Amino acid sequence: MKKTILSLVLATVFGFNATATEPINEEKKEVNTETSSVAWKGYKFAGSHNGTIALQSGTLMFDGDKLTGGEFVVDMTSITVTDLEAGKGKEKLEGHLNADDFFGTANHATSKIVFTEVKASGKNSYAVNGDLTIKGISKPVTFDISVYGSKATATLKVDRTNYDIHYGSTNFTDTLKDKAIYDEFDLVIDLEF
Repeated sequence: MKKTILSLVLATVFGFNATATEPINEEKKEVNTETSSVAWKGYKFAGSHNGTIALQSGTLMFDGDKLTGGEFVVDMTSITVTDLEAGKGKEKLEGHLNADDFFGTANHATSKIVFTEVKASGKNSYAVNGDLTIKGISKPVTFDISVYGSKATATLKVDRTNYDIHYGSTNFTDTLKDKAIYDEFDLVIDLEF
């Protein structure tokens, strides 16, 4: 009887350990910064502007083919405007975006996003919670990302006022409506890894 009880106890302990400690086979995949891109679009009362920002580094974490995490750093000093031509306002707007009343890139050369939670929302789609840091200020964001083979695309809306960027916001100044700049801007991130 003692042998039977001892055998049951050992079987239970070893059986529990075998299922409770299954390792997660996470694989870190480096993002190719040369072939990946970050595009932005900002809106104002009388239209919009768009451009790009260079990706400095990035990784995606996978368990098999399932996305489990990620982290990206962008080089804010690389911000460019693509809807204006040289000599026709392009340099002026790029200078203003780099200035302290926008992204303050002299003191805040990079921004980053760190995934904090990833949930499958479809066959190749995920809902992501993350922490976005701009100008040294971190705030939670949510966004969607789709993964197809060795490519991924993420889209998110960012409220710039959460990061102490108030220039032209009607929530912080008495800016005339036709000069107003909307608080939210869009990011579209196309990744290859």
